[in-house]
This record gives sequence, structure tokens and C-alpha cells, in this order.
Amino acid sequence: MKSIKVTGVIRYIPLETGFWAIIGDDGQEYRPLNFPEQLKKEGSRVEVKVKEVVEDMSLFMWGIPVKVLGFHTL
Repeated sequence: MKSIKVTGVIRYIPLETGFWAIIGDDGQEYRPLNFPEQLKKEGSRVEVKVKEVVEDMSLFMWGIPVKVLGFHTL
């Protein structure tokens, strides 16, 4: 799959054990599997380059699982 650029907001989702996510400006929900520590700030606006990945199994049935390829805060 090809990479895409997402602009959105960082959120902490308190489901199950909790996880960090990106809510795109278009409302799409992304669940990065390799969430960078520098982005773990609730409400931060970011632009990230991500690639959708396929998970074998996950506790979280939320959002699109992605791998972060690059990012910067806005």
C-alpha cells in the first residue's frame, strides 16, 4: 500500500488499555502501531505521513492501523 499524508489532532483513546491516535481533519481515525513519543501530547495538531498496515490480531477495534513514516507538528 502507498503512503498518505494526514493532517489532524492527537488524541488519547481510553478504551481497553488505552492508546494514542490521530483524528484526521476529515474525521478519519488512525491508530499508529509505532506512535512516536514526541507526538504523545493530547490536542496537538500534526501532519503525518503514514502507511496502512494489516494486523493479524489486536485488542483494539478502532481506527485504521498505520505505521508512521514521518511527522511534524503544526
